[in-house]
Amino acid sequence: MLKKIALAVLFAVTFCPVASLAQVRIRIGPPAPVIEVRGNPPERGYVWIDGYHRYEGGRYVWTQGHWERPPHEHARWEKHRWVHRHGEWILIEGRWR
Repeated sequence: MLKKIALAVLFAVTFCPVASLAQVRIRIGPPAPVIEVRGNPPERGYVWIDGYHRYEGGRYVWTQGHWERPPHEHARWEKHRWVHRHGEWILIEGRWR
């Protein structure tokens, strides 16, 4: 019986899709965004992805912006952003829509 339960758990973990719901929650808000020089895109069709502050090792660290090709036609980028909820700052990661 125990082997059947273990097998069922292994099957569920292995074959069920899992969405990443990990969020960073911080009590101190992020610094102001860094003003970056974009330059020209490497090719036609590239989209600028703004830089953002991530929280790493107990402090905020700037991640530089970059040019990226959208994954499909008409895709639009929703930028990374920090939101303040219930006394905490939460990073909502950027994504393609």
